[in-house]
Amino acid sequence: MEGKKMKRIGVLTSGGDAPGMNAAVRAVVRTASNNGVKCVGIRRGWSGLITSDFVLLDSSSVSHIINKGGTMLYTARSLEFMEEEGRNKALNTCKLLGLDGIVAIGGDGTFRGALAISRQAEKNGMRLRVVGVPATIDNDIGCSHYTIGFDTACNTAIECIDKLRDTMQSHERCSVVEVMGRHAGYLALYVGIAIGATAVLIPEREVDFDRDIVEKIRRARLAGTTHYMVVVAEGAGSAIEIADRIHQETGIDPRVTVLGHIQRGGAPSARDRETASRMGYEAVMSLLEGDEHSIISVQNGCLVRMEMEEALQMKKNFQMERYLILEALTNRQDHDY
Repeated sequence: MEGKKMKRIGVLTSGGDAPGMNAAVRAVVRTASNNGVKCVGIRRGWSGLITSDFVLLDSSSVSHIINKGGTMLYTARSLEFMEEEGRNKALNTCKLLGLDGIVAIGGDGTFRGALAISRQAEKNGMRLRVVGVPATIDNDIGCSHYTIGFDTACNTAIECIDKLRDTMQSHERCSVVEVMGRHAGYLALYVGIAIGATAVLIPEREVDFDRDIVEKIRRARLAGTTHYMVVVAEGAGSAIEIADRIHQETGIDPRVTVLGHIQRGGAPSARDRETASRMGYEAVMSLLEGDEHSIISVQNGCLVRMEMEEALQMKKNFQMERYLILEALTNRQDHDY
């Protein structure tokens, strides 16, 4: 069987951290160990392959990390790895360690790095199999319906906003909350529906300020509401600028909260722990069964292996029907005016 030739694999986390990465690392290490394969943890992403920053991992090494946020392997972005010379240094480390494959946990940039080093290995007469595990709180990987960390980040944002709502209601104020999502509004929209936001701004939908914010606040006020919650994806605009304009248009004095990196932290939710464990297991099995370069994706609730180059070309269709649901639930028509 081709899988028996694999003796040692590496695992790394790269890009922005996401809750559940540790659960994925744990699954990779223990699945490899159960199949007689040694596992090397590469610290600080692709940069660690260049600088030989690694640690041997076994089942004991990954005990008691499934419930921890962040990543025990640390994470970083490497400009040097983007150059051919940097990848050659990384390949030298792979050769020194005797790595037959690498599990790369992260986002789109992580996977492009994995494909690049695999292709370069082929040019150099080496064979290095790679498999990607999608982990990003933005949930913006084109080939996967779900990414590790999204559920936890949503729950973190919801908990914070629920607390803000208490004080906004007490003082009859408007709160403008900025959540993460430079290029994707999945987090903002999901959270907005879950907390019953007055308005949600996302980068996928062009903002009409009067329609999307001012008019909704007016309708809510005429319906008897005295506090308002506006959720903004960071890619849709500055929360501070939006709050200033709300003040100009309505006379309301909004309070701004930028949740920032708090959304990346915290113990992963049950969904993220379970999904990460399944993905980590499937990633190792993909390597053992001879896949050259693949991504473990969630499609309609099931895990599927997708060829990496094809997967990286896929675009994610934004579920605009969720925005229509938000509109229906927040478009107050109680008063005729």
